[in-house]
Amino acid sequence: MNTRTLHITGMTCEHCARSAEAALNALPGVVASVSLAEGIARVTAGDVTDAQLLDAVTAKGYGASLAPEAPSAKAAGGDGLHIAVIGSGSGAFAAAIRAVEAGARVTLIEGAEVIGGTCVNVGCVPSKILIRGAHVAHLQAHHPVAGVERHLPRIDRRAMVAQQQGWVEKLRHAKYESILESNPGITLLRGWARFEDATTLHVDLRDGGETRLQADRILIATGARAAVPGIPGLADTPYWTATEALVAEALPEHLVVLGGSVVALELAQAFRRLGAAVTVLARSRLLSHEDPALGEGLQAAFAAEGITVMPDCETRRVSHDGQQFRLDTSRGEIRGDRLLVATGRRPNTDRLALENACVEADARGAIVVDDHLRTSAAPVYAVGDCTHLPPFVYVAAAAGTRAARNMTGEDVALDLSVLPVVVFTEPQVATVGLDEARARAQGLAVDSRSLSLDKLPRALANLDPRGFIKLVAEQGSGRILGCQVLAEAGGEIIQSAALAIANGMTVDDLADRLFPYLTLAEGLKLCAQTFRKDVLQLSCCAG
Repeated sequence: MNTRTLHITGMTCEHCARSAEAALNALPGVVASVSLAEGIARVTAGDVTDAQLLDAVTAKGYGASLAPEAPSAKAAGGDGLHIAVIGSGSGAFAAAIRAVEAGARVTLIEGAEVIGGTCVNVGCVPSKILIRGAHVAHLQAHHPVAGVERHLPRIDRRAMVAQQQGWVEKLRHAKYESILESNPGITLLRGWARFEDATTLHVDLRDGGETRLQADRILIATGARAAVPGIPGLADTPYWTATEALVAEALPEHLVVLGGSVVALELAQAFRRLGAAVTVLARSRLLSHEDPALGEGLQAAFAAEGITVMPDCETRRVSHDGQQFRLDTSRGEIRGDRLLVATGRRPNTDRLALENACVEADARGAIVVDDHLRTSAAPVYAVGDCTHLPPFVYVAAAAGTRAARNMTGEDVALDLSVLPVVVFTEPQVATVGLDEARARAQGLAVDSRSLSLDKLPRALANLDPRGFIKLVAEQGSGRILGCQVLAEAGGEIIQSAALAIANGMTVDDLADRLFPYLTLAEGLKLCAQTFRKDVLQLSCCAG
């Protein structure tokens, strides 16, 4: 008699597990036990071949493969570990893929109807498609090129949403669903998990029932959802969050936006460009955590497009009369037919029973992790928007990979010292490293220079000289500490600045580099040159 382990895919409920188990036990001399939660069958058999075992399972409509022998898992570094991952977004999948590569087997636990998390479903992907469509519409009516007729576009919002959601489905399948189909080391368990202790999860299954899951390591990657402020009356109104706004098939006449940060500003401009009147109500100023010049420049760009921005505006009460929203604010009464609430996000940790595993969270419910993605409970790790880490999908994915490496025996840290950030408005806002205020708060003596884009040849050729590029450097050494950009394609510019900072370059190093002419990225070189000379006195391409 020998013992074999099969990976089984395609099981969605306990009935599936019992069906596969019965098929195996029908073979002569076989004693089998199938676990839905783990996605495996443990089989004790005599003369039955591996092919017979696999055929018995596949005949029931499930996928089956032999689990690798324990020495192979150890050779890969996973030591046969079972890792449970709560969530199915980018951080979860990055961790799952890397853990399987290291020889571990992974159970993904997801309670939502679709997998993939925020980015592909209700975040980065649909919002950037919306922004692209709005950009095209804006150019038709407002482009600056002489001799090319401008015209107001006809907007078919339903068609836009259909195309957008079609791409969401394609990318969800390509980047998430197909990985499950092709990777037998990852099993999907549909349900909502909560901790019983640091190595045991109780899972309420989507199709009813419940199960318990034990794992050697557990990764929390449950993401976040829109945070709705406790403004009197708001909860009783049909307000939008970004999720509803992205799939709305009818354009509002007047959209009121609560919020002054990334999501609020990106969607405010997009809806304005599609034809809605837009009013933005910000509690302080736009992009209040960034260099003030960025918010000021973006507010001026918004004003030129007809977007009303009301900074330092407190909303005291919200009501809805069946047709319109009425907002009582510190700046007077505001009315609109739609209200978008974009005032931040809240970690999805409230149903995990973190206290049962002694996992520490902050006052917002964000899980506290160290630079190795470890929580306060030794077997438990966490990544993504459910933690206190910066809420960006590329941070979540990088954290997921590193968490998996640490869970399977490596010792790697997540380095966020050089983190580029982009706001996809037009002009784009892009930052990396320290601004002047943060540098001085760290006790650094700094010098800075700003290059307005009317001094950048490519911006002039684009007929769009709005914005600036700013470099912050350490006094004396000239070492670049940070960069702030307000420009068309600012997100494409900022990565060069990030590489300069990561490699310890000085402004003189950057000023001496070759940049292609005419590019917007050349503005980094020109800005660096302003530390030593007046660039207005230079010819084109002056090196």
